[in-house]
Amino acid sequence: MGEIRDFRSGKPGRPPPGEAMPRRLAAIVVGDIAGYSRLMQLDEEGTHTRVKRIERDLVEPTITEHHGKLVKTTGDGFIAIFDSPVEAVRCSIVIQQNMVGRNAAIARDHWIEYRIGVNLGDVIIEADDIYGDGVNVASRLEGIAAPGEVFISGGIYEQIKHKMVCGYESLGDKKVKNITDPIRVYRVLPDAAAYQRTRRRRESILLTLLGLAVATIAGGVLWYLLAQPRSKLAELAQAPPAPAASPAVQQPAPAPSQSSSPVPAAPAQQALPQPAPAASPAPDVPEPEMVSLKGGSFSMGSNDDPSERPIRKVTVKPFAMGKFPVTVREWNACAAAKACGFTASGKDDVPVTNVSWSDAKQYVAWLAELTKKPYRLPSEAEWEYAARGGTQSKYWWGDQVQPGHVGCKDCGGDASAEQPVKVGSFRPNPFGLYDMGGGVDQWVEDCWHRNYQGAPDDGAVWTGGDCGSHVIRSGSWKNDARYVRPANRDNYDTNVRYPTHGFRIALSP
Repeated sequence: MGEIRDFRSGKPGRPPPGEAMPRRLAAIVVGDIAGYSRLMQLDEEGTHTRVKRIERDLVEPTITEHHGKLVKTTGDGFIAIFDSPVEAVRCSIVIQQNMVGRNAAIARDHWIEYRIGVNLGDVIIEADDIYGDGVNVASRLEGIAAPGEVFISGGIYEQIKHKMVCGYESLGDKKVKNITDPIRVYRVLPDAAAYQRTRRRRESILLTLLGLAVATIAGGVLWYLLAQPRSKLAELAQAPPAPAASPAVQQPAPAPSQSSSPVPAAPAQQALPQPAPAASPAPDVPEPEMVSLKGGSFSMGSNDDPSERPIRKVTVKPFAMGKFPVTVREWNACAAAKACGFTASGKDDVPVTNVSWSDAKQYVAWLAELTKKPYRLPSEAEWEYAARGGTQSKYWWGDQVQPGHVGCKDCGGDASAEQPVKVGSFRPNPFGLYDMGGGVDQWVEDCWHRNYQGAPDDGAVWTGGDCGSHVIRSGSWKNDARYVRPANRDNYDTNVRYPTHGFRIALSP
């Protein structure tokens, strides 16, 4: 990214003379894309589009969610400030971890990777920029970080070392350009690494206990196998010798009492009862509650955003929609069956979150196979038809936000919460569907298209377009009211998980 300079004076870290500017102590995060010039040479338009999407969909929301402020973007990077060093480092880790997922589906030489530096320093604040050695140190840390890594200064380390579940590697004191004193530098080992170490310790304990249990059972089985033949031999040794069997005895005919009446056979069958089918219960599969919709025609889209145009008439065939978004309990049944990629945390009756489109597809495939019912993700048209509930207003209840109808940031919800509230906490729409707006962002089947030009009018899934990303609907508890409109649409990378993303399912007739 280079040195941070005052855009008027051109001098590093100095405001124009004669102007008094506010100062503050802040955690500064500087990010820069490694190899940006090479990426632009490979695919100038594609790289520019991807970088802008990452800034819009990942960098800016992540900074906001961690209570920071994006100061500016620089074409190939960004600068942000935070009141909390802990939140600054957490934000940096989340950005880096999400970039791993975004790069997973593309060729190595097209990866977009950030280097990130974090420093604690006294800075000069302007409306659209910040200055000072504190910013320059963060920039220098970013410059020596490897792609995909977060480097922090000693000042940041002292503030966070006992407050975060992650590791740190001391790189010693580093002398960097235009900074007088050496900087104590640490490499951050992400939360996931520390979590895995803790998890492995817990698993070792559980495996030890399990091993003891297995050894006890195995010992009992071994004793049985070894002791049983000896006891039989002892019984045979004590029994009187049996008379020699004749050929007629070796293949006896049924006794008269056995052939004349089946009654004695019944007790023999009762002595060895066969388990009834109900004695082997089916797996505990919490099948989502569905609402049948008869289908019909409606006006899809709005003029509130270019992506929602043109408004057009769409006819949807009959189908069923999940009454609620898929919950943690429902998701974890799939995880327990090893068919879904992770075990969700949180209360059983809240929507599952941090789900990618690919994760959602795994769930519906598992549920369809297990129940032999054609479960799937809804199409975008089906989702909007269901969300409108037969209305054409801005929201299904009218044109103004009203408390008690939806969970969002400026609708009386708590945007600082880690999860949305339990499903069904707000009023259902006229179709009897809950949380069709707010709560969690919800994946649909369609690939992303920038607008509705050429979209099908029969409610079918719209394929083609950018299938590296898919459409999400609803808005979440962390979004404001404009995102929870039935017409609102957005997109996200297909294989990337995000903390506000969930889904609900549909069912073909």
